[in-house]
Amino acid sequence: MQHFDDIYRRAAVRKGGDQALEALLTPVKSTTNLKKLTDANVLAEMTACVFRAGFVWKVITAKWPGFESAFHQFDVTHCAMLSDEELEALQGNTDIVRHGTKIASVRDNALYILDVRAEYGSFGAFLAAWPSSDFVGLWAHLKKNGSRLGGQTGRYCLRFLGYDTPILSRDVVGALIQAGVVDKDPTSKKDLLATQEAFNTWTEQSERSMVEVSRVLALSMG
Repeated sequence: MQHFDDIYRRAAVRKGGDQALEALLTPVKSTTNLKKLTDANVLAEMTACVFRAGFVWKVITAKWPGFESAFHQFDVTHCAMLSDEELEALQGNTDIVRHGTKIASVRDNALYILDVRAEYGSFGAFLAAWPSSDFVGLWAHLKKNGSRLGGQTGRYCLRFLGYDTPILSRDVVGALIQAGVVDKDPTSKKDLLATQEAFNTWTEQSERSMVEVSRVLALSMG
């Protein structure tokens, strides 16, 4: 497996030197106090990511005030208690994207958040307690217990909430392949664990966050 310094140098050459590369990394260096997230914040981000998946993101952004109104500002308790009839009625609401299973996911994910809240006090506290050295385990938790939160949807959700996780974009996967970590898009448990191990090693070598390492990998390719 390649040392992180080799990947960094390749990215720097592609982007015009160390200073230019560091300028591109600056926006991802800020940290988030996950414990300050409200459960409404979390449900809203889950919903946004679910609806953006396979859709034009700017359409969801333009309709977002309608989503906030339809789902009562993402009050978790209210959304968890939505009846089947209310969910069906929302499928006729032109202020949101009328996708039945995605609409139903709001109730399912509200219930998921409530389950986590019962143990941790809030979903943000749960995220804060989960080490980034096991981001693959957290991906699996979202996929298993949430609704439509597998794959890139769950990863984007975590990233937008402020959790320190990579995004397996095409360029990041290409860098993983070039580094000898995997030989294809890591979807199997074996390849995902190899990806986790590689990121853990690179964060130790570089003393950078998972997000920064992920960004350097992407910039080393594209």
